[in-house]
Amino acid sequence: MIALEPAVTWIKVEKPVFDLVGVVLGSFRMTGALLVLTLVVGIALGAALIRARRRGAPPPLDDVSLHLDPADPTPGR
Repeated sequence: MIALEPAVTWIKVEKPVFDLVGVVLGSFRMTGALLVLTLVVGIALGAALIRARRRGAPPPLDDVSLHLDPADPTPGR
């Protein structure tokens, strides 16, 4: 059988072009986004650490808490 319609043997495609400016601008955008993200995370982490330190640990044991006998006011006897 012979095909009566012409067959397409090739398709014209435009030559690919490397867009260097687009690549550079894209990398600047990505770098800026990462910079903003790290800045926000750093500020949040720093604020959390400062808050935790300012809250303070429970007060250390004082002299009164070392008494074994509540009737004896002087420790070590």
